[in-house]
Amino acid sequence: MTSYYVYKDGTVSQVDQFDPGWLRPGSGVTVWADIQQPTADDAETLRSSFGFHPLAIEDAMQTTHHPKVESYGSYLYVILHGIDFKQEEHAFETLDVDFFLGGNFLVTVHDGRRRSVSEVADFCCRNDLGLAEGPVALMHRIVDRMIDHYRPEVDELEKWLDDIEEQVLSQNRTELTADILAVKRDISSMRRVVVPQRDVVGRLARREFEMIGQEHAYRFRDVYDHLVRLADEASIFQDRVTSILDAHLAAVSNQLAMVSKVLAGIAVIFGPLTVFTGMFGMNVPLPAFPGGGQVQFWWITAVMGLLTGGIYYLFHRRGWL
Repeated sequence: MTSYYVYKDGTVSQVDQFDPGWLRPGSGVTVWADIQQPTADDAETLRSSFGFHPLAIEDAMQTTHHPKVESYGSYLYVILHGIDFKQEEHAFETLDVDFFLGGNFLVTVHDGRRRSVSEVADFCCRNDLGLAEGPVALMHRIVDRMIDHYRPEVDELEKWLDDIEEQVLSQNRTELTADILAVKRDISSMRRVVVPQRDVVGRLARREFEMIGQEHAYRFRDVYDHLVRLADEASIFQDRVTSILDAHLAAVSNQLAMVSKVLAGIAVIFGPLTVFTGMFGMNVPLPAFPGGGQVQFWWITAVMGLLTGGIYYLFHRRGWL
């Protein structure tokens, strides 16, 4: 589905059909084409109506590309990512938004679930300023919303990390390994997207491309600063989760060592008793304790109790049990 937002004669209107005359020099029109869930027909529109490069169109039809920016002469092709974190599902999802930025047009291609794009679309319908400032400002407005949405998602991820850290310190269940590895995977996904995205916005902020003026470069520089902080936080989260995993594995190892120590102590305590009872179970004459046959059982029980108590006292005094 494609929506066209056209700014002409000081007003913004939303239309369903594309007019090639909008792209002619001096038309006085600024157009934003928002393509949701692109199809083969949309790809043909991008090729025939806008004249985009086939490689850029091929990339825009896919959803697995990393952030990047490329200049095709009269327009820029930019890929940036939004995020969606669902702690209940242990899912950290990143989906791209493709931008084609020209002198008087902006084309966005996405899967239809990008709330940043829908929010800006609603703003443009209510306020003519959304398109009046030009396509570069419109693109900045979308990108800025995308990065603003990172903050609550990153805070939620940090809260999940804090919860796991507290559980490691207080409960330290072996089942926590799966949760730790899940959050480690999500942080890696976040870092894998944020770092190259920071570099892409940095190129826009440095006025590397002629269509990005000084005023808009300042705006993109502010977005770049936010991405720098997010990249730093992703690195900090990566170090934290590694430390949490190490602490968890060390604690599990200590628990295993304690269990092994107790089992070894029990085996050592029962070893002499096994030997002692085995001797009296042999079918050969053995020396008898005083008191006759009626009290032999109680003598043997008393000796076994003394052996057990003595060995336990020795181990306890040395700190082994």
